[in-house]
Amino acid sequence: MPKLFLTAALQLVAAPALASSEEEWLKFRENVSTACLALAGELASPEIEVNPFGSATYGVALITTAPTDGSAPETYACIYGKADGTAELTAPFQ
Repeated sequence: MPKLFLTAALQLVAAPALASSEEEWLKFRENVSTACLALAGELASPEIEVNPFGSATYGVALITTAPTDGSAPETYACIYGKADGTAELTAPFQ
């Protein structure tokens, strides 16, 4: 009985990832990237890495700066609301 419950639970967890096509996931990543890079406008040479699927509710991306003035790079997290398409940028990690 516990194995049956575990199998059913794993199928429920995996179902959201299986429900979308690769084309939809590509569009999702593009939306996250566009929204997050718009917030990073003033940052020095931002580079973005979008988490391929995010969480059930949010998309997540890391933005790293590449300053040309010799200062150390900084990393920011960008959180993207899947339901409403809004994004927020955190303060840089220390």
